[in-house]
Amino acid sequence: MKVMDAQEIMDLIPNRYPICYIDYVDEIKPGESIIATKNVTINEGYFEGYFPGNPIMPGSLIIETLAQAASILILKSPEFLGKTAYLGSVKNAEFQQLVRPGDVLKLQITMTKKRANMGIVETSALVDGKKVCTAELMFVVENRTEKI
Repeated sequence: MKVMDAQEIMDLIPNRYPICYIDYVDEIKPGESIIATKNVTINEGYFEGYFPGNPIMPGSLIIETLAQAASILILKSPEFLGKTAYLGSVKNAEFQQLVRPGDVLKLQITMTKKRANMGIVETSALVDGKKVCTAELMFVVENRTEKI
């Protein structure tokens, strides 16, 4: 079940094509957790060069996808509504398996700490129920300077 579609996501976060990676949000508990989905398709531009003949999703883009899901969670939290979240740090990132075209990434994010202008989340990306990446992400939250 989708609780947020692509347009609702773009209304909340500033990312746009070609770097808006969240297709939809499956479930969200503002201030607590989110599950979101990214469909990995062969027509994504990065597959042309990474790696020709053996396409895999770059680890940095898996982290970016997790960060986008986390920013949705953070910006849906009551204390951060109407603000913008910026990735501040990535800790303990681990990659367990490759992500290929045709995979469906399920992104699971849990808020672990919140302060006045920051948040820390634990993240996991899964394909077919198996973890492909985990990381702790820290966000800095600021007032939005322009309308999205």
